[in-house]
Amino acid sequence: EQNHSFSPSNEEIADAMGYRSKSSVQILLKSLKQKGSVMYEPKKARTVKSLRKPRQQRGIPFWGTIAAGGIVESFTDHPLEFYAVSEALNKPENYALRVIGDSMIDEHICNNDVVILSSNLEANRLKPGAIVAAQVAGEGTTLKRFYQEGAYVSLEPANSSPDFKVMKRHASQVQIQGVLVFVGRAYSH
Repeated sequence: EQNHSFSPSNEEIADAMGYRSKSSVQILLKSLKQKGSVMYEPKKARTVKSLRKPRQQRGIPFWGTIAAGGIVESFTDHPLEFYAVSEALNKPENYALRVIGDSMIDEHICNNDVVILSSNLEANRLKPGAIVAAQVAGEGTTLKRFYQEGAYVSLEPANSSPDFKVMKRHASQVQIQGVLVFVGRAYSH
């Protein structure tokens, strides 16, 4: 149908699938119709239509890296690739980033982990201490705990080392780009 703008005949389907007779195709089409995968008009040629949506990319956009320590440039507008996730995480508002740095190790987010964030900020309502991807005007993007204090935002590391400092900025300088929903880690043997 995609190449010719009309459905194949039962004979063409039988040929393509290696069946010897059209009756096998009719049995298959009847089963697919009962499952809601196709529709067709019985006794009419070339009326088979797929009811399934075309498969989209598998997974969620993988946008690159995010700093857990300093700050890195914002991620790009186009995903570098797609990151395979479970169905529960495969939502249009989710995206993945690779963590660079150790400022979030007390939250068990380590260098080279992959974090999945949701850009659906309405549903998540930022709570004090939520882990977010925050873009700081003129500085870049970082992964930190979020706290709102009046007109100011504190972005706090989760690492007790004195190397990692709280970033306090005016709220107008901070744009939250996502809220953490999952952390993934690859183990090597």
